Amino acid sequence: MKTEANPLHGGPKPYSNPYLTGVLLGLVLLASFVILGAGLGASSGIARIGASLSLCVATSHTLGSAYFGKWGANPLHYYLVFMFVGTFVGALFSALLANRARIQVERGAASSVRRRLWYALAGGVIVGFASRLAQGCTSGQALSGGALLLSGSLVFMVCLFASGYAAAWFVRRQWHD
Repeated sequence: MKTEANPLHGGPKPYSNPYLTGVLLGLVLLASFVILGAGLGASSGIARIGASLSLCVATSHTLGSAYFGKWGANPLHYYLVFMFVGTFVGALFSALLANRARIQVERGAASSVRRRLWYALAGGVIVGFASRLAQGCTSGQALSGGALLLSGSLVFMVCLFASGYAAAWFVRRQWHD
């Protein structure tokens, strides 16, 4: 089990067991289907936060938008917004408790901080655009669609991993340490 030094607790603190965490995630997904009648995802929550910010700047334009307008004047009243915020706050709380929270840029020795941040921004924009274009993100496809054994979700996941391995070839030199 991978550990990291934790001076607040007198020694290394082990990471969560991935099998236990996977089972707990499955139970959260099951509870989401039972209680809400819908699965999990992330991109809808982020998009609705974007719509809310857009409402603050240009209310009439946002409400008239074909994309944001369908959510009305209260786009934050949606369960995936709360899931997104809860995931972020929960992860931050967990990192703070384990003394693992620090500001840093993960990168290989061959990559500058600036290049790594530009790659991260470009990748985030591409993935965010694609997830909204597809009306769902990889977590929604993998977790919710995979749990329902939807053939489209299963094919998507195979293609996602294959394209990830193919794309990794182009940036492999950035991580040779």
